[in-house]
Formats: sequence, structure tokens, C-alpha cells
Amino acid sequence: MTALLDSLGVRPLINAVGPATRLGSSTPSADVLAAMAEAAAVYLPMHELQRAAGAEIAALTGAEAGYVTNGAAAGLMLAAAACIAGDDPALMNRLPFTDGMRDEIVVHRGQRIAYDHAVRASGARLVEIGFHDLTFPYELDAAIGERTAAVLYFSNSGANALPLEQVVAIAHARGVPVILDASLAIPPVENLRRFADLGVDLVAVSGGKWIGGPAASGFLYGRADLLRSVALQQQDQDVRVETWHGAPLIAGGTVAGPPHQGIGRALKVGKEEIAGLLAALRAYVARDHAADQARWRAAAQTVVDALAGIPGADARVLPADGRERGWPIAEIALDEPALGLGAYDVVRALAAGAPPIALDEAVAWRGALRVTPTHLRDGEAAVVAAALAAALRRTDPTSAHTKADRKDTDA
Repeated sequence: MTALLDSLGVRPLINAVGPATRLGSSTPSADVLAAMAEAAAVYLPMHELQRAAGAEIAALTGAEAGYVTNGAAAGLMLAAAACIAGDDPALMNRLPFTDGMRDEIVVHRGQRIAYDHAVRASGARLVEIGFHDLTFPYELDAAIGERTAAVLYFSNSGANALPLEQVVAIAHARGVPVILDASLAIPPVENLRRFADLGVDLVAVSGGKWIGGPAASGFLYGRADLLRSVALQQQDQDVRVETWHGAPLIAGGTVAGPPHQGIGRALKVGKEEIAGLLAALRAYVARDHAADQARWRAAAQTVVDALAGIPGADARVLPADGRERGWPIAEIALDEPALGLGAYDVVRALAAGAPPIALDEAVAWRGALRVTPTHLRDGEAAVVAAALAAALRRTDPTSAHTKADRKDTDA
């Protein structure tokens, strides 16, 4: 524990949830922190830094252009704003008030989730298609009209949605762009290029989760014209036309002039986040992903093995499926009446332990627990396994691992 955290009384914990925002997302590598420190020590023209970073994002993904955002949710909001306003600074200045504008974004009813608030915050009105269990292609086609700005798609939500490939084909046939929330679609790393190859117009990715960048980072990639609109609405516009770096856009007839501070002003990203995100993305693309998968499977198996034979606990490893979930997890189904305690009781018990352990409680509502091993450090899988076994057996968790184990996890 650092002096700062010690003075605040905030204890580090073991993260068995995965790259959750509420737990700080990730722990950036030394190379990422060094890149952030390098950028922090100087002043830079932000539009040039974004342009250079965007070019590299485009090269790594196979897209026309890229742009660094302060998270995937910010990317979704900016993507929606770009599809609504395009290159018109007058429309940019009006957002989120969209009366008379093309402000409808089509979404599967089965994909309505809390994160679509980021899209609605742009001023967009969501138009739902289908039902939670079924959607027909004609419903998407029929929903697209004169006020349609885009189609929104969530990569990991709504198993009964139309395939992304079909959504892109229908939308493009009607001249409408597709926005994809890919915040949980990477890993696998191959999806970075797959989405660009499918022709998705704007893809939003979290940089602070699986990529390993700063927590408040993310990126968009896709069509160059839409990302130009993103830049116009997000970058500082405290400018004068005579010296504005975008003056060629005026001369070429692309825009009438610079917008005022756009809806994206609240979503500004610092030079440190841009540098850190780019360093993390370079490292992520180059890393040994097969070794990652093997390490995660071993950690998940450690948890499952430790719970074998405990009455009322049925543990198994759910493997990565390569598309919807790119990582393995350990899932423990509980017979709550037989155990005399529920899933949430176990979550609370481990959170109050020493060291505190955060469990994945996504399915606790149905009496099951999950351990997502992707952000466990060396030795922590055994500690989580021992704590779970102790909680389910109602014994002292400290007897299940050595002082050396505890010292390792507290480091």
C-alpha cells in the first residue's frame, strides 16, 4: 500500500471480477506509465497528437481512421453526435437539442441496456425493433427512414439480435451508418480487424480494460468523415478562424467554420491518456494471446479444483467461446438452501476479508458465483480459491493458505 492510499484508508483488493470500472479497470504496465509520464512532461498541439494516434489506430485495425476517447461510453456518445450532426457546425452547436434533425438511432429491443444512455445523451432518440426473443430482417429495414441517423449494435448483448453482418448489409443498403459497442468484444484480438473488415462505420472500444491502458481511455475507429466530426465536436474550439488548424476544411467547403465548444467538450481526453492508450494498444496487439488464455484457464481450474467435493457447490470452467466472451471463467452454482447461505452472502464475506476479494456477481441473482481470472496476479488464484472454499465450508480462510501466499497478494 502506498503512502497516499494508506493516508486515505483505502485498501487494495484482489480483483476476481475482471476489468471492472468500479475497481479501477486495469493496472497499466511500466511501459504505459512511462508513455504517460513522457506526455505529461511537455506541452503538445492536441490535434496533432490525436491525428498521429488516430493514424496508428487505423493501421492496427485496418480502418480508415481512428480517434482516442476518454472511454468506450464517451466513444458511443461522440459516435452518435457525429452521425447526427455530420460536418455541420450549426447542428453541432445545437446538440443535444435535435428538433428537426436526423436524430433517430435504431436498436434491437433485446439489446437495450444501461449503457445506451451514452447514446441518448447526444440527443438521439432510440427506435426499437424486434422482441427480446426474435427479430426479423424486415423490421430493421422498415425502421430506417428520413430521420434515421444510425443503427446501434451491442456486440455482447441480445443473443436473438440479427447477426452484425446482416445489420451492416441492411443499413448500408439504405445509406445509414452502423455504430458498434465493442467494449467487451476484445479479446479476442482478431475482432479489432474483423469489425473493420465487416464495414462497421464506428467501433467503440474501451482502452482501460482488456487493452491495459489508462482507466479513463478508449478509442473509436471506422469512417474518416465521421471521425472528423468526432474531432470537431470533442476538441477544444477556443480558436480564431485566421489561425485555426482546420482552416483548410473551410477553404475546401467541408465546414462553414469551427463549431463552438461542442457536446464533446465534457469528454476531453488528456495527452497522458492518448500516449498511454497508444502504448497499451501497441503492446496488446503484439502480446502472446495464446499464453494469456492458457494462464487464465489454469487460474480458473485452480478455483474449480479447490471447491471439488464441497456439498452444495458445483464448480466448472466455462471456456472462452471466441466471439461473445473471449476469456474463460470459473462458475460456481450454489445450492443455497443446502449451504445455508446465498451467493450474495459469499460476495460480502470475501469483500470483508483480509485481503479483500471482489467476486464477479453477475449471476449471483440466480445463486451462482463467477471468478473471472483475467486480472488476477501471480498466486492470487490460490488465495481466491481458498477463501471461497472457506466461506462455503464456514471455516477460517486464513488457515487455507500460507503467510507467504498472503504476503505475495499484498505486495
